[in-house]
Formats: sequence, C-alpha cells, structure tokens
Amino acid sequence: MPIDMLIMIVVMLAVVYFFMIRPESKRKKDAENLRSSLSVGDNVTTIGGLTGTICKVDENTIVFETGADRVRIEVTKWAVSTKNAAPAK
Repeated sequence: MPIDMLIMIVVMLAVVYFFMIRPESKRKKDAENLRSSLSVGDNVTTIGGLTGTICKVDENTIVFETGADRVRIEVTKWAVSTKNAAPAK
C-alpha cells in the first residue's frame, strides 16, 4: 500500500505542475517578451483599457497618444496588456 500512495502523490504533484505552475510561468514570460519588444509606432492597450500609439519608449515607461486629439499619456511598461494591430485609416 505505501508504494501506491507514493505513486498517487507523485501523479498529483505532476498534475499541479502541468496545469497550474507551468502555464502561469509561460504567461509571465510571454508578457515580459511583449513589454521588452515595444517600439515607437506600436498600437497598445493598457490594463486599464486605454488604447493608443506609442510615441516614446524609455527603460521602464512608455508615452503613447490616444485618439484624434493626440493626448499623450506616460505609463509604466508593466501596465501594457496587449499589442494591437494597426487601426484602419
């Protein structure tokens, strides 16, 4: 019986790793790659829902313009959630 219990514990740990820990670390790595690849002219959406086009990139922050009124907003890079396709003109 003890060997069966040990095998069950190992299987449960493997399931936890492959369904919880591994996907989360992959998401973190993908987000870091996205934020390090930001460049001027990219269209982005922040975690707060703001969208715009990047006009300046610093080490820890970006400045982007929103809408036709060209309001510039500076945010930290970790606030960027997605990089969008270019808007149709």
